[in-house]
Amino acid sequence: MIQRFTVAALVLTIVALLRAAPALAEPYLAVQTGYKCSVCHVNPTGGGLRNDFGLTYAKVLLPAETVSNDLDAWTGKLTDRLRVGGDLRADWTRTTMPNSPSQQSFSLEQFRVYADLTILPDRLGIYVDEQIAPNGSLNEEAYVHYGSFTDGFYVKGGQFYLPFGWRLQDQTAFVRQVTGINMTTPDKGIEVGWEHSNWSAQFDLTNGAANANTGSGYQITTQVVYTKPIWRVGIAGSSTQSNAGDRHIGGLFAGLKTGPIGWLAEGDIVHDDSFPGGRTLAAALLEGDWRIIKGHNLKLTAEYSDPDRSVKNDQQTRYSIVYEYTPLPFLQLRAGYRHYFGIPQNNQQNQQLILMELHGYF
Repeated sequence: MIQRFTVAALVLTIVALLRAAPALAEPYLAVQTGYKCSVCHVNPTGGGLRNDFGLTYAKVLLPAETVSNDLDAWTGKLTDRLRVGGDLRADWTRTTMPNSPSQQSFSLEQFRVYADLTILPDRLGIYVDEQIAPNGSLNEEAYVHYGSFTDGFYVKGGQFYLPFGWRLQDQTAFVRQVTGINMTTPDKGIEVGWEHSNWSAQFDLTNGAANANTGSGYQITTQVVYTKPIWRVGIAGSSTQSNAGDRHIGGLFAGLKTGPIGWLAEGDIVHDDSFPGGRTLAAALLEGDWRIIKGHNLKLTAEYSDPDRSVKNDQQTRYSIVYEYTPLPFLQLRAGYRHYFGIPQNNQQNQQLILMELHGYF
């Protein structure tokens, strides 16, 4: 009882300390509203810095309580040409595995800042996403962009996240781990994109993670998404040519709105020649997000991973339930439970996780 009381007191203390801080949009919000990613974010493939509408949504439509007047002046703009933002996540987790003692800890998951400098409106700009903590300064995205992110063609050059499937908040999701394309693995190169009406498309030519230290090979990644008010569907592919072994990925993903519930689904398959003799891997995700009332969301997720299609009975599944409460603009509290099921002799594949997280964004 004393241990539980201590944990609860610490969580409440962190809530009080972060009460003035803010939340990162997730793809389920796009599905629930029928918007494309570029409606709320500076980056057309989603995530990161919010534009004018994205900030208005975070102030008025997302939280349970709208704070009048106090936040009206905050637009994220330091000048007419420079917009800034940020994101902070602090969490507490308790992990239990068979035949092992439970482990629990507080951690600073991330603190990052964003900036977008407009040189020529709707034509030329520079974007930066810098992670400040927990492991020191680390550049995630830094690119120059030319063209319109809202309607027409554009080009990015520099370092950026690759477009592939759902840009999920949880980077440990099986579909993000198996593909190796997530928000912890930016790459350097160029991206040509097209935004028009219901369509979004990207074509990327980058170094490829396997070639980061060798300077040989390349990676091609492409994605096309068609969006309608209550549903959307996308297809993505990636091919890496490397001395370590070629890697080819294909994926399908879709979203559907049914009343207050937004559904996300994704299935990916990977053929990786870096393993002796080659290996085919697969992963899938199904997520339902129920907007119970304004500011309250219940997330249920079922996941599947097969690390080698040629081996029987080595599959792993994971089920999660997460409650997200957004009491005020730019502040979110998350709590959840996650259970892994894998081969019996692997304790880590059968772990249980309890998590609590405070998320501030601006």
